[in-house]
Amino acid sequence: MRSQAAARFWAMELPTEADEDWRYGRIGALDLGGFAAVVAEPETKPSELAEGPASLLSGLLAPAAIVRTCDGFVVSIELGSAAEPAGIAVASARDLRRPPVGFGEVVAVAEDAFTVLARGYGPDAAVIVVPPGVRVTGPIVVVHEVGARPFPVAAFPRTFVALGEGADATVVEHLASSGATLVCPVTELEVAPSARLAYHSIQELDRSAWQLGYLTSRIGRDGALSSFAAAFGGDYARLCTHSTLAGEAASSELLAAYFADGAQLQDMRTFQEHAAPRTRSKLIFKGAVDDSARSVYSGLIHIHKGARKSDASQTNRNLVLSDGAHADSVPNLDIEENDVRCSHASAVGPIDRAQRFYVESRGVPPDAAERLILLGFFDDLLGRAHESGVARYLRDVVARRLSRATVGTARGEGAR
Repeated sequence: MRSQAAARFWAMELPTEADEDWRYGRIGALDLGGFAAVVAEPETKPSELAEGPASLLSGLLAPAAIVRTCDGFVVSIELGSAAEPAGIAVASARDLRRPPVGFGEVVAVAEDAFTVLARGYGPDAAVIVVPPGVRVTGPIVVVHEVGARPFPVAAFPRTFVALGEGADATVVEHLASSGATLVCPVTELEVAPSARLAYHSIQELDRSAWQLGYLTSRIGRDGALSSFAAAFGGDYARLCTHSTLAGEAASSELLAAYFADGAQLQDMRTFQEHAAPRTRSKLIFKGAVDDSARSVYSGLIHIHKGARKSDASQTNRNLVLSDGAHADSVPNLDIEENDVRCSHASAVGPIDRAQRFYVESRGVPPDAAERLILLGFFDDLLGRAHESGVARYLRDVVARRLSRATVGTARGEGAR
């Protein structure tokens, strides 16, 4: 499979910013020749976790399992007390005789040159399978570390999560790197009928890193996915979220928080696919940009023919904190069926002057007032994170980032 994908990749053309799916991005600046693919497992496994994932883990209660990968290779798996009695299977793909059912199928709907590249050069995958009817009491944590080499690496961390019918689980992924790296993470979430999955993704890559990431999900009849993605790191960090509601009455809640400063570019692309009747999806993405940073949000709701009584919403809100920062927001709808409910909302602008005046009128200094408003802007979203330990960790990260923000310089009259 890897050999065929690698050969196919080299026969493909790379996307450009002229392609609709890549507009507003920075893909034209990518120099693939500046990175070397990792083909061998590290000789020595890193002993201690980096500060970010270590802090995250310290706030999570009784994880059911902790999986650690290094440059795409699974290097350790620790099972908690709740894992083995429940029959949860957590493994390295290299240790399996055959791919798990559905592996590679979920991401196929988002196939492009970089998913093919990841399939061809990805050396391993963290595989998590929850049997039908099993409720996992603690979070399953996957920590990806990239850059443990003396040269700029191209790494392809991969995670596959499959929940059996009626199962219930929480998964937390953390992605961190050191040095100049190209990271192409691929996560596939397979949610069987009547199953419930709460998924959290935290991206804290090095400021010199590039990310071309894919988060794909397929939800069966009466199944439910709650997804929360947080993006803070990277030089250019792109995440494509593609959720397919494949079974009748399936539902998804897609949430994301992102922050960019300096010269960062956070690039978020979303696809909400309603392929069956009475499906429901709700998307809320919130971001802030400072200094000369940029953010891009481009989203599409697609309601297929036959997906009657579907209900879909899409909301993207962005705060621009300085005159040099910029945010693009492009929501889209593609509706092929009658008797549906569909909406989208988009806003880009500075902090509301009326809100700032209200807080200042209570005796709060201007800079502190704006930071309070910013914390409130994100806190409403962070409170929706299913895992309380993740919510606490993200609040700390956001507070630290906002304490360095150059608030007070973008004084526009309002949002658009």
